[in-house]
Amino acid sequence: MPPQNIAAASAFFGVFADDQEKPGVSAEAVAQRNVRLLSIAQALAGAGPPIVISLGGLVGQALAPDPALVTLPVSVYNLGLALGTLPAAYVMRRLGRRNAYVLSSVFGVAGGLLAAGGIFASAFILFCLGTFIAGFYGSYVQSYRFAAAEGIPASRRAKAISAVMVGGLAAAVIGPQLVIWTRDTVPGAPFAGSFLSQAALALAAMPVLFLLRTPSVAAAETKGGGRPLAAILTMPRYMLSVATGVVSYGLMTFVMTASPVAMVGHGHSVDHAALGIQWHVLAMFVPSFFTGALITRFGKERIAAVGLVLIAASGAVALGGLDLGHFWVALILLGVGWNFGFIGATAMVTDCHTPEERGKAQGANDFMIFGAVACASFFSGNLLHASGWEAINWLIFPAVAAILVPLLWRAAAIRAA
Repeated sequence: MPPQNIAAASAFFGVFADDQEKPGVSAEAVAQRNVRLLSIAQALAGAGPPIVISLGGLVGQALAPDPALVTLPVSVYNLGLALGTLPAAYVMRRLGRRNAYVLSSVFGVAGGLLAAGGIFASAFILFCLGTFIAGFYGSYVQSYRFAAAEGIPASRRAKAISAVMVGGLAAAVIGPQLVIWTRDTVPGAPFAGSFLSQAALALAAMPVLFLLRTPSVAAAETKGGGRPLAAILTMPRYMLSVATGVVSYGLMTFVMTASPVAMVGHGHSVDHAALGIQWHVLAMFVPSFFTGALITRFGKERIAAVGLVLIAASGAVALGGLDLGHFWVALILLGVGWNFGFIGATAMVTDCHTPEERGKAQGANDFMIFGAVACASFFSGNLLHASGWEAINWLIFPAVAAILVPLLWRAAAIRAA
């Protein structure tokens, strides 16, 4: 976004300027209120990805000109998520988190409307454009977890992050149920109603985000204060934090993208596939009620390592058979493993930067994570088409081993110290 446009947007949002400092209200009380609001916003905005993930491949089967492209809509969603992270970090630095979040809701509405229009017009490219823009919106939503940690003492940040992620529990119910309730509401255009509901969810999140009271943008941050990004990127602790997030999120997406198509391809119904994703997303967020406490008790690195072990266990279960139970149990283990791995990695990142460096450090972290997620999503569809469901799950084990060893080594070093 050009500087003159940023300035104009700043003037427009002046009436909604960030205003954490209020007489008689402590900064920590405001931060705790923000956590509750972000959890609600997460419940609304976070219900969109399950719709895209559970239906993207199925709509792709109907509209894609080539069978190898059936998961492309999910892949371009993840691509939009990756490409949106750095622009989102820039806009948040210039406008503040709340104003950027409210503005981003427009992307969520537009993405749902375009995807529904693509289904109605049987236009595969238009449908993919809609999921891409929905991914761009998702890049802002993903940063809610970092916003929750602002103004919270370091010892309680993991719990604040977990509290916001609890909002995903409601999203786990809302998204898949909307698929079931609205998939046939537009005559002659199956699933178009589900994507219209996705747009409505983004619109509903907007007034909640208006209520946030986020810290004023620091001058040092807008001018790029703190260490250069290269210095942060080369910190061993930061590199390990990012790598943990990349493996946790990348493997989860790699398997989840292929799961609905694999379930339907092995004789299970669309409703069973949608419910499988619902169980998976529930497993992703239910542990958030206690993940923060576990991290406080046992440490970030150890909980993240447990998450990676659970992801490997999900692959072992999936390789054990093709019954519905195998799919669902594998997806549940995958979800819990993602929760431990991703929240642990997020908490690790917050220890690696100063307040002035948060934009560049968090933006670079999310860019690398969701860039890997986009690649995993693209690769997943092609590999499923070429080699089948078993090949997807066999690749989990070397990826987990590559990061589990240094993660356990660091956990042991911290324990010894």
